[in-house]
Amino acid sequence: MSETCPIKPLADRVVVRKLTDEEAGSVSAAGIIIPDTAKQEKPEQGVVVAVGSGKWDEDGEKRIPMEVKEGDRVVFSKYGYDEVKVKDTEFVIVSENSILGVINA
Repeated sequence: MSETCPIKPLADRVVVRKLTDEEAGSVSAAGIIIPDTAKQEKPEQGVVVAVGSGKWDEDGEKRIPMEVKEGDRVVFSKYGYDEVKVKDTEFVIVSENSILGVINA
């Protein structure tokens, strides 16, 4: 199920809502919060809320289809995104090539 998003990404960009600590598993079953220093080098996780139409091929004749879709839970590069806040909601915009994988859980 997709979430509503006020941002329309262009080309091969994807709008992602970062997962909360609880959603990402940064809080133990006993409710203990795992500090950021312990997860410092791990990539980020989020849910895709909007997908661009894809980038053009080298000839500029065909669009390359996107591999992710709205609702996908993804892992993305910690340093490859831009943060955007719209109406008190924070999103990140990443290029599809900064997405490392889709979580199938």
